[in-house]
Order: sequence, then structure tokens, then C-alpha cells
Amino acid sequence: MFRDWRSEKESDWHQVMESDGLRRAITRISHEILERNGGPEDLVVLGLANGGISIGRQIASNLSQIENSKVPFGVLDVTKFRDDLNVKEISFIGYEVAEIPILDGKKVVLVDDVLYTGRTVKASFNALSEMGRPGLIQLAVMVDRGHREIPIRPDYVGKNLPTSKAEKVVVRDDGIYLAKGL
Repeated sequence: MFRDWRSEKESDWHQVMESDGLRRAITRISHEILERNGGPEDLVVLGLANGGISIGRQIASNLSQIENSKVPFGVLDVTKFRDDLNVKEISFIGYEVAEIPILDGKKVVLVDDVLYTGRTVKASFNALSEMGRPGLIQLAVMVDRGHREIPIRPDYVGKNLPTSKAEKVVVRDDGIYLAKGL
């Protein structure tokens, strides 16, 4: 039932945020992005594969609707830039890759579902460096669970969720779920 954790039982998980809360958090983040950046001009939203795609698409759509101005969206797959592939099993579910616009001088908002060690975000910086030179890079995450191994801090957070390293967090369209000790 849960992406990336298919072998685990649904009863091991408990919901920490329902879909309405998730929708409100995405709307709040969208407004914060517009406020901090003075509007939608030069904004580009990149969803990090796989977890940031749905949330990133929703944020880009919100930004476009709020300001009645198209905000480009793309998908950034950072797999080949990771430094932890030997210790982390990466299981991407198929996704449609959206073309990434030219990033030079743009305000890029990276979007991911869960910020944990910071390694995915570090890999995204390496990927972006091959794609141009953004004028500004910001990070939006739905869940910040702590335990950073790299000094990275998000600009926009849907929910701070302190966890232990033994816990797992999953963000789905119907909410945020936490499992202890799996």
C-alpha cells in the first residue's frame, strides 16, 4: 500500500496529517514562496524524483493560479549524483518527466516530500550545477524530520516531525504517515 515500503503492513503505520492538512500546507507554502520572491517572475519549480513530483506539481499549479501567470515545473532525477547509492536502496516508481526549463538566473524552488539526512538535496545541487546557474535556489519540503548529515535547512516546511532514525515517514496524496521501528 505504501510506496517504497510495500512489504510493510498497513497496521504498522499511523497517520500524522490527513489530506486536508496536506492541502492546506501546500497552499501555505505556495503563498510563502510568492511572498518571499515578490511574485512569480523568474520562478521555476523542480520536483525531486520521486517524492517531490506530486507536491511540486501542486505548488507550481497553485503559484500559476494565484498569480494568473504560468510558473514552469520540471522533474529533477538526482540518482546518478547521489553519494549513498551503495547504502540506500532507491526504488523509483515510474513517473512522467517534465522538461526542465533553462535555469540561468532563475529562482529555483526544489521540492521534496521528506527532508532527512540532506543527501538528496546535496545531490540536487550537483545536478543543478550541470544544468546552468540559477540566480537563487530555495528548498520546500512537506516534512522535516531532522537527523541531518549535511548542513541543509529548508526555506519552506509543511510539517516539522521529530522522529527517531528507526522510524519511517511517507507522504501520500491522502496524508502523512509514520511507522516506528520498522
